[in-house]
Amino acid sequence: MDTRFRYVVDDPYSDAVDIHHVEVRKSSNGRFFNAAVFLAAASSVAFHLPTMVNERLIPQSLYWVFLFTAIFILKWVRPKVVKESVVIMPAFGIQLETHYTRGRTNRRFIPMHKILKPVLAECLTPMTCYWTLSLLMHGREEELILVFKDLRPPVGILVPVWKALCAAATDTCR
Repeated sequence: MDTRFRYVVDDPYSDAVDIHHVEVRKSSNGRFFNAAVFLAAASSVAFHLPTMVNERLIPQSLYWVFLFTAIFILKWVRPKVVKESVVIMPAFGIQLETHYTRGRTNRRFIPMHKILKPVLAECLTPMTCYWTLSLLMHGREEELILVFKDLRPPVGILVPVWKALCAAATDTCR
């Protein structure tokens, strides 16, 4: 299993509701990156300030200072996903939840009759390859809805959630 994520199932023996959580484990990598960017910006200012003043290059060098500061602020302020949950209610539908660090939660409900089939798909980019769990929807145009929109859990976590989704929609997954 991937050590970046923790998989939790709430009361797997309940027939009414099946809840699957994928949580991000805390690490110090983010703090290290923020400190490194801040130190790089501060050291570039301290190192180049005498040269900038003597040669009147302050506007050009300030560009790099502003760039480092902007990267630092964007990295620091951007909301981070703590957990994504899938709440499966076989009689009604599926609720997808995204929990952020500052307490905000986004929820999306999908009625069961609109789901054609849950699909495990392999995604390829020029730099990486990963698995996603999607819901193929009924409608005028078929569309895919990502179950875990922000996180990319490994396939070992996606398979139990996919099996639970297939069990909830028994007439679509055979």
